[in-house]
Amino acid sequence: MDNGPLLDDADQNLGTPKATGTSLLPPRRQYLEVSSPEVFEEPGPALLPEYLQIIRRRKGTLILIVFLGLLTSVLLTLPQTPIYQARASIEIQNLNENFLNMRNVSPNSDDGGSSAPESDVQTQAKILQSESLLERVAAKLDLEKKLSPGEGSSRLSAWRKALGLPEKRQASTREKILTLVTNNLKISTAPDTRLVEIRYDSTDPQLAADFANTLTTEFIQQNVESHFKATQQTGEWLTKQMDDVRIKLEKSEDELQGYAQASGLLFMSEQDNVAEQKLRQLQEELSTAQADRVAKQAKYELASTEPSESLPEVLDDAALKDYQVKLTDLRRQLAELSSSLTPAHPAVKKVQAQLSTLEAALDKERTNVTERIRDEFQSAERREHLLAANYAVQARLMTEQAAQVTHYNILKREVDTNRQLYDSMLHNVQEAGMTSALQASNIRVVDQAEPPTRPYKPSIVLNSALGLLAGAFFGVAFIVVQERADRTIHAPGESMTYLDVPELGAIPSAKATRSRLVGYYHNGNSLETKKSKSGNPWGVELVTSNKKPSILADAFRATLTSILYSGDNGNRPRIIVITSTNPEEGKTTVACNLALALAEIGPSVLMQSVLLVDGDLRRPRLHEIFGVPNQWGLADLLEGKTPPNGCEGMVYKTGFRNLNLLPSGSSTANVAALLHSPRAFAFLNRMRQEFHTVIIDAPPMLNMPDARVLGRLADGVVLVVRSAETMRDAALAAKQRLTEDGTRVLGTILNQWDPRTTNQHTSGYGYKYY
Repeated sequence: MDNGPLLDDADQNLGTPKATGTSLLPPRRQYLEVSSPEVFEEPGPALLPEYLQIIRRRKGTLILIVFLGLLTSVLLTLPQTPIYQARASIEIQNLNENFLNMRNVSPNSDDGGSSAPESDVQTQAKILQSESLLERVAAKLDLEKKLSPGEGSSRLSAWRKALGLPEKRQASTREKILTLVTNNLKISTAPDTRLVEIRYDSTDPQLAADFANTLTTEFIQQNVESHFKATQQTGEWLTKQMDDVRIKLEKSEDELQGYAQASGLLFMSEQDNVAEQKLRQLQEELSTAQADRVAKQAKYELASTEPSESLPEVLDDAALKDYQVKLTDLRRQLAELSSSLTPAHPAVKKVQAQLSTLEAALDKERTNVTERIRDEFQSAERREHLLAANYAVQARLMTEQAAQVTHYNILKREVDTNRQLYDSMLHNVQEAGMTSALQASNIRVVDQAEPPTRPYKPSIVLNSALGLLAGAFFGVAFIVVQERADRTIHAPGESMTYLDVPELGAIPSAKATRSRLVGYYHNGNSLETKKSKSGNPWGVELVTSNKKPSILADAFRATLTSILYSGDNGNRPRIIVITSTNPEEGKTTVACNLALALAEIGPSVLMQSVLLVDGDLRRPRLHEIFGVPNQWGLADLLEGKTPPNGCEGMVYKTGFRNLNLLPSGSSTANVAALLHSPRAFAFLNRMRQEFHTVIIDAPPMLNMPDARVLGRLADGVVLVVRSAETMRDAALAAKQRLTEDGTRVLGTILNQWDPRTTNQHTSGYGYKYY
C-alpha cells in the first residue's frame, strides 16, 4: 500500500500551543439541563400499534400457546358424556284477578299481580322449580325406573370414589331424584316479556323432551286447581258472611220503624221529614225576600235624594223619552216664532200653550215613577217581615224535634249500611259461583319440547373456541410481560421515543440482508479480498465501499445523509464523534462505513478529503481494518511527538479515494490526560481547516471519559445503539451525560437491526441488487 504524506506543511507548534490565560476548550453550549442522571423517565403507556408490533415479533410463541390451549380443550372435551337438552316455552298471561269483582271479596287476593307483571313472571318461574311440582312430574314419568344409577350419582360422589374418600350418608331415592331433576332443570325468563323458557338436560333425548312437556302440563293443571280452590273458598266464606248480615239488616229495620211510629215523625222520602223540608223552603224564600227588599230600598233612597229626571227608571222610560222629544221640538218652534213674531201673536201663544201642557204631563209622569218605587219598597219590606216570622216559628218546631230526628237518622244509616252490605255480598256470592264453574288458566304453551337430535354439550366447537381464546389471552399476556421485562432497544423509532433525540438511521444486520458480505478494496482494475494482519477478511466494516450494490451499504449512505442535514441553518457538523454506551455495539463499523460513504461522494463535491481518527486509544482497531501501521498516531501527537516521517506522515492514505486515517498510536500514557491537554483542541482546529469532515471513533462512554471529552471538542456526537443489546437505561444515561456536558447529540444510529424479528421491512428489500 502506498501510504504517502497527505499534508505538505506541518505546524511545528502543533504540540505546544501558546498559553493565553483562558481555556482552550470551546465554550459550553446551552442545552436542556437534567438534575440527576440516575432518574430515568419511562415513556407513557403502550398504544395499540405497539402491542400489535410486539405480537407480530413474537408470533411464533403466540401460535404455540394458542395451539396448546386448543389441544387442552379438545382433550378435556372428548371423554365427556353427551348431554341432550330439550326446550319448551310458555307465556304467563295477565290473569284478570278482578273478574266479576272477585279481587274485592277474595281474602287471599294478590294486589300486586297486575301492577307488577315482572314480579308475577318471576314468581311463576320459581313455582316451576318447586319441589311439589317436580314431585308430581317425577311420579307421572316414573323417574325411579327410568333414571340409571350413573345418571343419578353426582360428580362429587364420582370424585370421592376415584380418590378413595369415604362416602357421605346415602340420601333417599326421593332426595336423589329431586336433586338430579333440580340440577338438570333450567328456568329462564326473557327481559321485558312474559315468556318463560324451560330447559331440561338428560343423557336420553326422549326423556328430556318428555320431562319438559310433562312439567308444562302439570304446571298448567296445578295453576287451574289453585284458582278453583281459591274461588271455592271465597264463595263459602261469602255465604257465611251473608247470613250474618241478613240477620243484622232485619233487626235494624224493625228498630227504625218502631221508633218512627213512637215519635210521630213524618217523612216524605227516605232522606227528609216534613218539618225539615218546610223549614228549608222558608229559609230559601226569606233569603230571596231580603235580597229583593235590599234592592228596592236602594232604588227608593236614590229616588228620595236625587232629582226625578236623573233617575234610571225615568231615563229609561219610553213614554218619558217621547215627551222629551216633543218638548224639545216645541221649544225649537217657539224660538223660531219668537225671532219673527211678538209674544202676543196667536201662533206664539198656541205654541206656548202646547209647551205648558206637555211640561205638566212630563212632571206628572216623573212623580208617578217615584211613587211606584216607594210602593214597591214598602211591599217588599212587609213580605220580608212575614217570612221572617214564619221562619222563626218553624225553626222552633225543628229545634223541638232535633233529638228525635237525629236518633232516627242514626237508625236509618245503620239500616242502609246493612242493606248495602247484604246486596253486595249476595251479588259476590253469585259471581263466585260463576267463577268457580270456569276452568280458567293464564298459562299458554308457546313451544312444545321436541327430542333433540344432537347433544348440546360437550360442544367441541365451543370448547375449542374457548381454548383458542384462552390460549390467545394467556399467550398475549405472556408475550407482553416478557417484552416489558426486556429493556433493550429493538426496532427503529424506539431510541427516538426513549431518548428524545433524532434517529439518524437504522443499519440492518448482515444476516438480514441474506447475502455474504466480504470486504473488497480497489487495487488497480481488480477486486481483491481485504484481509487484516491475521489473515481474517473484514466484511461489514468496509461494506459501503467494497460491496456497493447492497442494502447494508445503502443503509449507511442513508444514515450519512441524515447526519449531513442535521446542522442548524445549513451549517453541517465538521467534526463528528462516534461512540456507544458499551463495547461490542458496532461503533467502529459505523465509523468506518460512514467515512467510506462520505469519501465516495468524490472530489467533484468534496473539495477536501475525509479524515477518520481512531480515538479509541485503549482498544484500537482501525489500523487493522485498513491495514496501516500503528507505530505513530493520535496518542503520540497529543504527547507532542514528531511523526517519524516528518509532518507529511502525520496521517495515512487508506487506499480508498478521499479517505485518510489517523491511527491511535502506540503511546501508553494516561489517555484521559492526553485528551484533556490543550494539544487536543489545537489538533482538532487544525484538522477542521485541512479536511472536509473528521470522524472520530471514540471508546464506549459509560465507564470511560474519552468520548465525553472528545464530544466537547467536536461539533456533535452520534450514539450507536445495538438492537436487542443496548439497554434503554444505559442509552438514556449516556445521552443525559452528554447533555449535561453541553455536548450536542446529533442523534442515534440503530445497529445490527434484524427486520425479520420486528416485522419492519425497508423498501430496499423490494429492489434487486447485483
